[in-house]
Amino acid sequence: MKDGADSLPNDPVLLKQMLLLAQGKVTQLQEQNALLLQRLFGRKSEQTVDPDSPQLSLLNEAEALLDVVPKASAEEADEEVVAPTRRRGKRKPLPAELPRVEVIHELPEHELRCTCGACKQVIGEETSEQLEIIPMQVRVIRHIRKTYACKACETAPVTADKPAQLIEKSLASPSVLAMLLTTKYADGIPLYRFEKMLSRHGVDIPRQTLARWVIQCGEQLQPLLNLMRDKLFEYPVLHCDETRLQVLHEPGRDPTAQSWMWVQTGGPPDKPVILFDYSTSRAQEVPLRLLDGYRGYLMTDDYAGYNAVAAQDGVERLACWAHARRKFVDAQKVQPKGKTGRADMALNLINKLYGIERDLKEASDSERLAARQQRSQPILEQLNVWLDKTQSQVAGQTALGKAVNYLASNWSRLVRYVEGGQLPIDNNRAENAIRPFVIGRKNWLFSDTPKGATASAQIYSLIETAKANGREPYAWLRYILERLPAASSVESYEALLPWNCMPITAS
Repeated sequence: MKDGADSLPNDPVLLKQMLLLAQGKVTQLQEQNALLLQRLFGRKSEQTVDPDSPQLSLLNEAEALLDVVPKASAEEADEEVVAPTRRRGKRKPLPAELPRVEVIHELPEHELRCTCGACKQVIGEETSEQLEIIPMQVRVIRHIRKTYACKACETAPVTADKPAQLIEKSLASPSVLAMLLTTKYADGIPLYRFEKMLSRHGVDIPRQTLARWVIQCGEQLQPLLNLMRDKLFEYPVLHCDETRLQVLHEPGRDPTAQSWMWVQTGGPPDKPVILFDYSTSRAQEVPLRLLDGYRGYLMTDDYAGYNAVAAQDGVERLACWAHARRKFVDAQKVQPKGKTGRADMALNLINKLYGIERDLKEASDSERLAARQQRSQPILEQLNVWLDKTQSQVAGQTALGKAVNYLASNWSRLVRYVEGGQLPIDNNRAENAIRPFVIGRKNWLFSDTPKGATASAQIYSLIETAKANGREPYAWLRYILERLPAASSVESYEALLPWNCMPITAS
């Protein structure tokens, strides 16, 4: 057997290249190890408790939230420095639209007599409010249809009509269906838990029946989804994203195979639309089908599956600065501690771009466009100069090299947002839209059948669009489910869309 050194090449240039490749591989593995350790044991954002976060531990949620310091207003900032003791935040008043029940408290009869002998008179009152919640009430609606007949002749009897039902011959009223859809898709409660909730009230409805009701609702609500897609395509800015979904009983596929839930969000600013679609594939044929006929700006990550859509006439693709920034954050984490590196330089410039966007949050499109061209464009040019200088100096396998190469390969799409005041800087809108599905998936884990996955996409679309338009999901679903059976024209369906309904509450 030859010694290992004897197998090395004699060419010094080739030897140097091999050593550089080996060093690059070692550096890459070291960085991957550091990032994994950071994710496993490093400081996580959950340690700084966000009371709005759905990721709080179920077991210590009360203790964690108890220690949350309320965010101080600008007026209170100086006072907090002087008085470091923790203070409770100012209580928000209860919503004015909630029904009120007045409980009058009067002095007992024996206290109405003053020590001087006169009778005390009411001169004022103090008012305070408490929130009361009435647990779920379950009752049965009996439909009694009177039958009429003429006793003077033999004309056939006539029975009074019953209003059309969304699911004919079903036990489920619109209120039950609305509660079922809300608990599963807005609150992330699996069907078996809703089954147990009903059983506590003495009502036994198997989850198979509940699942069938969900699928039937999705089918009946499809006309509304078609109108929502039309509205989505009216506005020339659209966001897309996708996430994994497991479907157990997909014909011809292994139960462990990955399927996909796609989300598209956009629409006019005053009529936002969020649509989900289920597919077994992540191939480019799916966005080609979903976005067929769309013309405008398309904001995505750099997934190649959107390339075919972006290549169509009239479609202009944008890239996401949030994705670019995250890669530099990873590169920053593996830098030597206490030293400023190239990742810090890039992040500093990217953060300046986001700072400008925060300043322009309330600006009009024209004001935002002017400010971007005046303030953001010089920063982009500075970042581009830095990129040209840096790209040739970093190894592509390292975290910094991956961040730099990502920035370079997406540069032409990243800078396009300064072309218009209405254009987004990142794809956070789609990521935020898909988050409720991801959180719900942690509770119910998978879909059983393709029909169930399709129904999930349909109901998520309706609920998330309703929420985006300021509608309370249960109240809006009950409203449309009561009226949907009578809808027979495009106009009657359009009247049920969340931006066309009168204000609806859950009362």
